Amino acid sequence: MIQSQGVRVQIGVGGLAVPDSMVEEYTGLFAPLNWDVVPERDEHKAYGGRTPHPQRAYVKALLIKQREQCSSMARLRHLLVRCPRLVLALGFRPVLAPASPYGFDVEKTVPTARWFNQKLRQLDPAVLQAVLGESVCVLDEAIPDFAQTVAVDTKHIYACVRENNPKVVVKARYDPQRQPKADRDCRLGVKRRSNQADPDKPIEKELLWGYGSGIMTTTHADYGDVVLADYTQPFHEADVTYFAPLLTRTQRHLGRTPRHLAADAAFDAWSVYQPFALQQGMAAIPLNLRGHPPPQLGPHGYHLCPQGREMSPSYGYFDHGRGHQVQMLRCPLLHPAPTGQRCDHVQFAKGVGCEKHINAEAGGRLRVALDRHSETFRFIYRQRTSAERINAQAKAFGIERPKLRNLASIRNQNTLIYIVINVQAIQRIRCIKAKKAATDALPIPRLC
Repeated sequence: MIQSQGVRVQIGVGGLAVPDSMVEEYTGLFAPLNWDVVPERDEHKAYGGRTPHPQRAYVKALLIKQREQCSSMARLRHLLVRCPRLVLALGFRPVLAPASPYGFDVEKTVPTARWFNQKLRQLDPAVLQAVLGESVCVLDEAIPDFAQTVAVDTKHIYACVRENNPKVVVKARYDPQRQPKADRDCRLGVKRRSNQADPDKPIEKELLWGYGSGIMTTTHADYGDVVLADYTQPFHEADVTYFAPLLTRTQRHLGRTPRHLAADAAFDAWSVYQPFALQQGMAAIPLNLRGHPPPQLGPHGYHLCPQGREMSPSYGYFDHGRGHQVQMLRCPLLHPAPTGQRCDHVQFAKGVGCEKHINAEAGGRLRVALDRHSETFRFIYRQRTSAERINAQAKAFGIERPKLRNLASIRNQNTLIYIVINVQAIQRIRCIKAKKAATDALPIPRLC
């Protein structure tokens, strides 16, 4: 057994090392990560039966499947059988066969395609989240001022069911009460395509059975885009429901809360603004009026009444019942004391004047008071494209149309895809830094 770039690489019984180009490639790709985050069973305890393969070997093999874009587990197994040295390098326990050129029977060593599918389905999602978090820690150490601004977005995933195939005749294709038999976990949802710059253009909608993958990403001018966290759930959930799990996982991976956020109008909710408002940051999100008129604020930051007067805040706060505090605004002609002026509004004639309840939380105030035409807002909002670029990379790895039919497998496969994107980013960063170091080490020519 030899040590290569922090990864244990086994030697065959026949004394053959593993200098295969593919082995060297994946050894270098996996080397920066601390694989101790993947738990293994206690070898000191007595177990019956054959000693199983390490769980890390399965995780690495599944990562190779995504990076090599193997369409099935059978193709992954075929790839591993053709590369015996890679099987050893990944950590699979060899079945000894002295007559073999490599000293072990590769066909008996590599698990079956059915077993790989079962491992993908039964693998604890927390294990893959730990590997993803480890990649984020490596990126945090490598990039200065890492993840000060983050972006959040969702990606639709088509379930592998005939209801999503327009060429197949299906009765009541989009009836939410008729669950597809091929996938009991997928749900019916709406994928919207809209352009806020042209409100007169009708919104295009597409119904589909499937899942949604939410991601929180960040970008760097020199090193590109990386994934901080992901969260997968059935497609019928609203986009804003992805935010809290994504932020929690990002905070766990980074050990801190990012300063700024960029997101589209689907995430326009006070709870999304809240964590960034508490640390004097900004959530660059377009205002989603949801059919209400745009708010008009006076010089002191309070809403204007229908007659154009800035309303007067009351002194008390009370619980709205939806997790936030609200404050009442009252007619400035009657509160805090009557001014003697008259108003022709119907509420003034009743003697109470206009009243309005506003969200008193920091996030609620930031949502209304945010200047969405400022250069700061535009600069932060432009970084939302990092999530779109990550989604494009994930689509190239086949995230949009997986050949899987259960939530557990799709959730784990999505996380594997994002880990691959991150380890490739780590490799890219190391290459850039190595080239820069080599350039800086060149002697400066002396001018005669």
